[in-house]
Amino acid sequence: VGKSASGNTILGRKAFESKAAFSSVTAGCQKITDQVDCQILDVVDTPGLFDTDRPEDELKREVARCISFAAPGPHVFLIVIQISRFTKEEQETVKILQKIFGEEAAGYTMVLFTHGDDVDNEANIDTLINSSPSLSGFIQQCGGRYHVFNNKIKDPSQVKELLEKINIIVQRHGGKYYTNEMLQEAERAVREEQERLLRENISMEEQEARRRAEKKNKFLKAVGIGAGVGSVFGPLGAALGAAVGATAIAVKDKECVTQ
Repeated sequence: VGKSASGNTILGRKAFESKAAFSSVTAGCQKITDQVDCQILDVVDTPGLFDTDRPEDELKREVARCISFAAPGPHVFLIVIQISRFTKEEQETVKILQKIFGEEAAGYTMVLFTHGDDVDNEANIDTLINSSPSLSGFIQQCGGRYHVFNNKIKDPSQVKELLEKINIIVQRHGGKYYTNEMLQEAERAVREEQERLLRENISMEEQEARRRAEKKNKFLKAVGIGAGVGSVFGPLGAALGAAVGATAIAVKDKECVTQ
């Protein structure tokens, strides 16, 4: 539905692979850090969970990788949906998000509609939303927050407006990112691995050590062998057990710092 394309629109360049396909293009979780409109953004592109035919253990490892990339926590979860196509599976996205990240995660969500060019104007978008009880109810689960992207055109104003809406969410939460025990455990594992890399490679830059640590750490190893660090993997396992094939959490903005 345009998750990777939306990530590219936000970043203003082709950072993620994006093309029309019946199955998810994003086979694995990816993270890109870049400056957009005087802000540093960490954008995490997640695998589509409803449209990816992968074994549960592989899917579990991939979601854990996304959690590792997002640690210590995101400022917003963008749920990417095609504006003219809202499926029954996508209606469960917020619940799945809450199962993985906790009940309060809903307060950090926003719906990002793609294919905005399919609708003539904002008034028609509102009419479309209001005419669908399931869609309007879904948006209410996200606090009534939504934005519309036309991924076919390069219009920086649509990204600027999105960032303004994201900053409102950030301000509402006092500038704090969303976190929970699982994200904190992932962050501890990442930092531990980052420190180890810096000790063993004195010439390595901190950012490079962080990048490598996010891809390989004890948190990910524990998921790979089916073990848990404390109790943090309980919610992850339960969520994936109930939601294999769930839709992508999509673009995630973690650090939003004005330069």
